Amino acid sequence: MKHALVLYNSKTGTTERFAGEIGDFLSREGVSAKVVSIFKFDPQDLARADIVLLGCWTSGLMIVLQHPERTWVEFAKTLPNLHGKKIVLFTTYTLATGSMFSGMKKHLRCDAEDMILELKSRDGRLVTMQRTDLTKIIMEIP
Repeated sequence: MKHALVLYNSKTGTTERFAGEIGDFLSREGVSAKVVSIFKFDPQDLARADIVLLGCWTSGLMIVLQHPERTWVEFAKTLPNLHGKKIVLFTTYTLATGSMFSGMKKHLRCDAEDMILELKSRDGRLVTMQRTDLTKIIMEIP
């Protein structure tokens, strides 16, 4: 069975909702998905995950200077090297994501080819196109 770990930090609940929708979808697709806040992260879960989904809310000035919020950045810096894991980044936002994903990437230790998808949501819902993208990724995992 394929294993996914969905790690998130949420301020208002929107990112938590998005993480939950992602996890529910993966489970319906036959993936063992664990959805957990970064505050309840267990490194053993990371060891068995084939795919790691990391998410937080977009911080910044309305339309410019978007970046991952500080708590997520501090958490990301504590993660071991994720080389060889399939990594999906996700975020929620109010107006725009701007440079959010590049900001997230710079705090992770992994190879560029490990980062395979970026998902964003304004309201915490997983839309059809994102479900299709996740299905493709699942099919590629041995």
